[in-house]
Amino acid sequence: MKFITTVRQQRNLKNKKMKRKNIITALALVSIIFIVGCKKDNDEPQPSNPSASAQTVPLQSTSQAPVAMGANATLAILAGSAISNTGATHITGDMGLSPGTSIGGFPPGILVGTQHINDAIATQAKLDLTAAYNDAAGRTATDIVTLSGNIGGMTLTPGLYKSTSSLAVSSGDVTFDGKGNVNSVFIIQIASTLTTTAGRKVFLTNGASAANIFWQVGTSATFGTTSVFKGTILAMQSITFNTGATLNGRALARTGAIVMAGNAITVN
Repeated sequence: MKFITTVRQQRNLKNKKMKRKNIITALALVSIIFIVGCKKDNDEPQPSNPSASAQTVPLQSTSQAPVAMGANATLAILAGSAISNTGATHITGDMGLSPGTSIGGFPPGILVGTQHINDAIATQAKLDLTAAYNDAAGRTATDIVTLSGNIGGMTLTPGLYKSTSSLAVSSGDVTFDGKGNVNSVFIIQIASTLTTTAGRKVFLTNGASAANIFWQVGTSATFGTTSVFKGTILAMQSITFNTGATLNGRALARTGAIVMAGNAITVN
């Protein structure tokens, strides 16, 4: 009789242990679900640059035609007063100068193209640059988008953009989104200077092309060390490339100089 009682007590003790184990397991599962749920909420992607991303760029319905390049179609570089270079700059495309006569730094710079100094092509290119600059500066649209200050972190869609002062790409990179149209055109009118800080980049997506991006700059443009830029720059005055900056497009300066320092410039 005593043996039976002992067996029964052991069985009850075992059942209590099993119940306790089940309760602990259930509580553990609930805790895991709660933790995972909280982690999922915290893992939602956040903008890398909230202040820049908060600037919404509206879509435009007015399509712009490309700015005609004329004799500048094959030119990667065109300056008014002078062209200078230090370091291993590599230019793919022609280089022109008018009415200035001073070109320095080639070599060590390499030009894969033809140099034009006050010849018929350079003279015509200068006339065509004036026409292209005035064309870009004079574009209008009912849905033009106004930009100001720093445009780093923005995504621009096809259309016409205007700044009444200067523009900078400094707090993030800029993306041009062609919206699936390989012929999409972007024109950016800038009243004053255009600058990029070191390492900033321009990206192209969804059919956007460097050949159809036009930056009309009211004064001068300066590109920071190792920055990567795209499009045709139509500057009233000068253009400066700091060490290692690259351009897929054209650097065209109406009155001033173009200064380079170990850059890669390729006409598109």
